[in-house]
Amino acid sequence: MSDVVRIARLGAQGDGIAEGEDLYVPFSLPGDTVRVRRFGSRAWPERVIDPAPDRVTPPCPHFTRCGGCALQHASGATVATWKTDTLRTTLGARGLVGVEIRPIVTTPPGSRRRITVAGRRTKKGVQVGFHSRGDVTVVPVEACPVAEPALVAVLDRLEELVRKGASRKGELRITLTLSPAGIDAAVTEAKDLSGPEMALLAGTATRAGLARLSWNGEVAVTISPPVQVFGRARVVPPPGGFLQPTLAGEHALLAAARDAVGPAARIADLFSGSGTFALALADEAEILALECEGPAIEALEAGWRGCPGLKTVRAIRRDLFNRPLRPAEMKGLDAAIMNPTRAGARAQAEQIAAGGPQRIAYVSCNPATFARDAQLLVEGGYALDWVQPVDQFRWSPHLELVGAFSRR
Repeated sequence: MSDVVRIARLGAQGDGIAEGEDLYVPFSLPGDTVRVRRFGSRAWPERVIDPAPDRVTPPCPHFTRCGGCALQHASGATVATWKTDTLRTTLGARGLVGVEIRPIVTTPPGSRRRITVAGRRTKKGVQVGFHSRGDVTVVPVEACPVAEPALVAVLDRLEELVRKGASRKGELRITLTLSPAGIDAAVTEAKDLSGPEMALLAGTATRAGLARLSWNGEVAVTISPPVQVFGRARVVPPPGGFLQPTLAGEHALLAAARDAVGPAARIADLFSGSGTFALALADEAEILALECEGPAIEALEAGWRGCPGLKTVRAIRRDLFNRPLRPAEMKGLDAAIMNPTRAGARAQAEQIAAGGPQRIAYVSCNPATFARDAQLLVEGGYALDWVQPVDQFRWSPHLELVGAFSRR
């Protein structure tokens, strides 16, 4: 059914919500008058009759088809205000009101150094691209205003990988990470290859211009080690290992974390990954780094050993979700950094609340689980001094942040 609605506000996923009803309209903005076609509680915008004043022309020709972005039609100021207001509301729902929220840091277009694309074999050939909105259709892309241009340029050279690894009934995933040495490609959900087939991947990687290629977690060929630089240390992360999606975002998060922990001499880096924070802060402080992924811890330790002059870094493999660091183990620490997955760190937050160090920097990619854990810390005697939002996922609903806590 076709209808005309006026948009009142944005929902949590960036969809417009119509005045007077819970009707969700993608690619619309507060103040838009839109002709829509209804499908239950959702609608598809057929035409914007009267646009909102902050509506802009989307910079990407694939916008609305590619599922990666939700808000390219909104001005930068509109997105920044919406994300900040959403963060404030999320904190308020946990009783965290009156918290200082610093001005949001938004990373520039064309700066995403890590993307994941899908690859499919079809009757007509091969598709490599991003999923479309709401389904598994693969949208081939010739341009992407979010990603580093070098990552987009390599997409049409990945078809050989898809032919080797994708079945006709499924798809594989290729995570591309830009390093100073070139592109690190990690293929997952692919068919297992025989020894001779794995050996032939060296030629495939060379033809695609890759620095390293891994296949279902196993390094197939390294043409040039895909080193990442954390502080003064040089680290080769494991295949598909976690890395902040933009260099500018990493620097913003690191600056906020450094501000939050202050002049601490002994810091625990909890959920440390390959050392983004630990190695950068080891210039000034002794670090206890804990991470559940063995290859990440090994990469961190190798990076530290290869950088003389850093203070001591103890790198320990430990599952902090099931074995959180306890108060007795935190004695002697001046501060801690937490950087968990989107699930948050409830168990670890409970232990810190029971007896953690004076200062905490909580780095989060999920404001909802951050607010839940922050409530636990506040109830345990900490003050949430400020929050620094960082928008690394430009034009998406996602938001990262650093929260600074001090024990009262």
